[in-house]
Amino acid sequence: MATVLTAGLSGSIVLAADDPADLARFYGALLEVSPQPGLSATHWRVPWPAGGFVELYAPARSRAQLRQQGRLALCLQRRADGADPVTVLEAWIQEVVRLGGSLLDPPRLEPFGAEAWLLDPEGNRLLVLVH
Repeated sequence: MATVLTAGLSGSIVLAADDPADLARFYGALLEVSPQPGLSATHWRVPWPAGGFVELYAPARSRAQLRQQGRLALCLQRRADGADPVTVLEAWIQEVVRLGGSLLDPPRLEPFGAEAWLLDPEGNRLLVLVH
């Protein structure tokens, strides 16, 4: 008989950060939620809209996490609700930049909506998408 390993299973997204508290404030502001202290002074949690958390932590000095650009990114989405999706997206980009992010690729209209690629304050890729 197999043991069920999924009992009590939950998920989260983990980001190593030089300044976890600052990055938690950034994502908390974008998601319009309050960041929460984590399990230590160098760990913060931000509730994720689909459930779970974005976990932000400072890596141990003995196990450094190098900054690297990959193909994984957080994706935040909004609905245009009848407005022009590019206009909604451009206003959202201004908010991300005001909070400390930076534009990586300019906005573009795709068949599924308007999107733009940005970097968060620590250089992680962030996709913002307006349907």
